[in-house]
Amino acid sequence: MRADRRVSRRELAEALGVHYQTVGYLERGEYSPSLHLALRIARFFEVPVESVFSLDDFPRLQ
Repeated sequence: MRADRRVSRRELAEALGVHYQTVGYLERGEYSPSLHLALRIARFFEVPVESVFSLDDFPRLQ
């Protein structure tokens, strides 16, 4: 989603108040975010949290 919307890891990290490496860990599935961070990510992208984090794969959003 981040790449599709042309947001850099650094830009997203700054908006969320986390280190840019945290964004990379999230994208690779090496880190599970807290509920608070998950909600902030969903808010940033203006989508429901289920569109960002789910146990099942979602089709790409347009």
